[in-house]
Amino acid sequence: MVAPAHRIRYTYAEYLALEASSNVKHEFLDGQIYAMAGGTPEHAALAAAVIGLLFPELRRGRCRAHDADLRVRVPSTGLATYPDVTVVCGPIERDERDEQAVTNPTLIVEVLSRSTEVYDRGDKFEHYKTLPSLRQYVLVSHRERWVEVWTRDAGGGWTSAVAREGEVARLDSIGARLDVSELYEAAAEPAG
Repeated sequence: MVAPAHRIRYTYAEYLALEASSNVKHEFLDGQIYAMAGGTPEHAALAAAVIGLLFPELRRGRCRAHDADLRVRVPSTGLATYPDVTVVCGPIERDERDEQAVTNPTLIVEVLSRSTEVYDRGDKFEHYKTLPSLRQYVLVSHRERWVEVWTRDAGGGWTSAVAREGEVARLDSIGARLDVSELYEAAAEPAG
């Protein structure tokens, strides 16, 4: 991600004005605006497959999946970003300064890429951890067929479980399961 040149700091209002007039999504943090790179077709297919597989499990419950067009705001750190998949259970809570941003995701999914993996695993996850509503953070590998699920325990600590090819990732926070083989098959490019 690259910050625009020629400005030291932007206000959140300036960021919102840019987002409203831009056809490119941006992250906001500490007065800086970062253009988000477009994903590969494979990245987009994996994110779409996650939503497609979760939809039947969520459609009769109180949780709803959203694609990367939904902005998530982390009030405690100021981060505004667009996760690949965001699941909100119950009524949406909107940021007091930004009606287009939610502040209460229950589960966030990020599809990893070479350029974002370190950020998604590190600093971005640290921001997400401060969201009181967040119960699980899911990382979908771009290199191998595996899904890593980070789950917040009752004491606020986080534990990790990896589901590989032939296994199922448990998304207990939203009452769903994600079959790893089915996920990668759904995202695979059709033959011929």
